[in-house]
Amino acid sequence: MADLLPSFVTSQLVVSAITIFVLVHVILILVAYLVQAERKFSAYIQDRLGPNRTGLDFGLPILKPLRGMLGFGQPLADGVKFMLKEDYTPSRVDKVLFTLAPIIVVVPALIGFVVIPWGGQWDGYVPLIGQLTSGPVHIAGAVVDIGIVYLLAVASLGVYGVTLGGWASNSKYSFLGGLRASAQMISYEIPIGLSLLAALLVIGSVVPDTIVRHQVENGWLVLGQPLAALIFFIAALAEANRAPFDNAEAEQELVGGYHTEYSSMRFALFFLAEYAHLVTTSAFLVLIFFGGYHLPGTGLPGLELLSPDATSIWAVFAKLAVFFGKIIFFITMIIVIRWTIPRLRYDQVMQMAWQGVIPLALALVVVVATLVFLGLTGIVPMLIANIAVAMGFWLLSPKLISATANRRVPLYGSRFSPMPGEFVSTSPTMSLAREDRPVQGSATV
Repeated sequence: MADLLPSFVTSQLVVSAITIFVLVHVILILVAYLVQAERKFSAYIQDRLGPNRTGLDFGLPILKPLRGMLGFGQPLADGVKFMLKEDYTPSRVDKVLFTLAPIIVVVPALIGFVVIPWGGQWDGYVPLIGQLTSGPVHIAGAVVDIGIVYLLAVASLGVYGVTLGGWASNSKYSFLGGLRASAQMISYEIPIGLSLLAALLVIGSVVPDTIVRHQVENGWLVLGQPLAALIFFIAALAEANRAPFDNAEAEQELVGGYHTEYSSMRFALFFLAEYAHLVTTSAFLVLIFFGGYHLPGTGLPGLELLSPDATSIWAVFAKLAVFFGKIIFFITMIIVIRWTIPRLRYDQVMQMAWQGVIPLALALVVVVATLVFLGLTGIVPMLIANIAVAMGFWLLSPKLISATANRRVPLYGSRFSPMPGEFVSTSPTMSLAREDRPVQGSATV
């Protein structure tokens, strides 16, 4: 079989194709149940039950034990609903861009994961090739030496779909949502790049597998650079338009923002892209700062499968389980943040970026670069430097950051700005309206 195949069909190509096929479907199923998980988390936080009726029995008596099941059938029911709903296109919209926008949003979200080293390396038998591999193959969709650059480039493409969807909808609410998304994305691309630079200066490589190996040998990067990890996490929330940075949607202000005019599957694609982007962003965070598929104590019995040198099929499955476990943890944290912290005002979001996060990230990069030049790349000196930068910024921020609180503009003749000589009374004029006990009358003791 190997002699009949073209030369470019290698073991790595076959494994990469299988990895992409499997992970695309895993992520799509995960996205559906992340929506379910978010609804359940919000219900628990708000002392409700959430979806709990739609099971997986499909109305069949033989499947009666699957009825209810904590609402696990709700994502399937929602998917069928989206496919069967009328796909309405408002009049006077740019129909081509209106249709392309959801596609432009969802494609980058579903191709960013291909460079993640999900399962490390595998040294096994590839049936399609018909021969043993010449060496370990990577359990990744694509093995490229500039994987981190690829991730950054792909992640920055999603905003084009949001902006085009807002502009093509011919709606002021959608247009404002698109403007907010583009400005927010441009602003927070800078700190996310600077935090990555601070991490990569220590590692000295942009190859994903090398990044994991460095953390296995020297400790997770979050231990030495917690400030860089925090900056990355904040900027990633802003990039994904997640609360408290969901100003592009802002239901209380913009009805729904850039997807106000969308319905049916085009509307569903926006949400699919949002949660797929959460998976990729969480995987990116785990890869750079939390050791990828590694767990502390790999030398202990039972954890040797998580070593980069373990190349058996069981090691691949163990690494996949650890990687996805970490991703689920951070997605859960993001969901809890959404239902805990209120949305920032748009001016506060911009001020936080340009007067807070960006200067802090710049200072961190300068300090980390100095330590790398001096050869102090251990966890302890890096941790001390991160704490020093955070404390210095906290002490200097009152002098550097100028508050831009909204000032109330006086309206001449209003209750807050009466005309000269005018007495303004806002209390009720009827005595009954001022009565604490309007039915029984005031009781004098």
